[in-house]
Amino acid sequence: MRKTTPLVLAALLAGRLTPALAQNTPEENNENGDTPFVQHIRPDRPGQTITAGVLRPGQFQLETGIQRFSPRGGVGVSSNVNTLRIGFFNSMELRITQPYVFGTPGLATSTGGESPVLRADSVGWAPLTVGAKLMLTPDRASRFQATLLLESALPNTGQNGLRRTSWAPAGRLLLSQQLGRRAALEGNFGFVQSGLTLADVFNGELSGQYIGSLALTAPLGDKAGYFLEGYGRGRAALTTGATAGLYYRPWTGLRLDATVGRILGGVNAGATTVGAGLALRLGGN
Repeated sequence: MRKTTPLVLAALLAGRLTPALAQNTPEENNENGDTPFVQHIRPDRPGQTITAGVLRPGQFQLETGIQRFSPRGGVGVSSNVNTLRIGFFNSMELRITQPYVFGTPGLATSTGGESPVLRADSVGWAPLTVGAKLMLTPDRASRFQATLLLESALPNTGQNGLRRTSWAPAGRLLLSQQLGRRAALEGNFGFVQSGLTLADVFNGELSGQYIGSLALTAPLGDKAGYFLEGYGRGRAALTTGATAGLYYRPWTGLRLDATVGRILGGVNAGATTVGAGLALRLGGN
């Protein structure tokens, strides 16, 4: 009886510990989960590249910014892009995006030739886009992350010349590789429907485009950092460009950014962009 008592106690202790250990998720058991890269806000702005990060259930993230597009000649235009992200299931988030193009209908003019042409009524709210991010890797604390983004512009949404009457589906594979504790490379590969970017507005392109992009985000101290991006998009003709910027993060859930960009190849080669924005994260468990 004395010999069996320790065995019985060990069995009871193991029975108590096993359920507790089983409740831990892969993310909770991942030491990388405490790194600043995982804990800090990861916005999908600025630039063409969307991060592979997925919000936790119950988190809300608002991202907004304004950008000025200036072609080599002709009409420049300013726009505002607003995105609301909502953490849904543990590996999924829902998204709503709607840009706004500033201007007064009837005042825009065409310069003709190779210069971009802006329709006089291409101002106001662009079509509303809804979508979802689906996390493909085991947990959001993985150093390598893969996510699928599916979205579509809704028919009969938007104003004036920006309004569309048909669905505009799009999809991207989002990849992220963490570098150290704070930096990361983010890549996008997919097919996006045009009509929601300044370049599409100027070119009058309503067909879809393939896109590939690679962005580096890295720190400059504890609260600041920089952003570098190269991208290519198009179908019959390829548009290439680069974007660079700085960000400042007063606290974990707030980030401010300022960027400049230049279109290097394609119809709008030589055009520049200047932008600024913010991202705010709230809630979560």
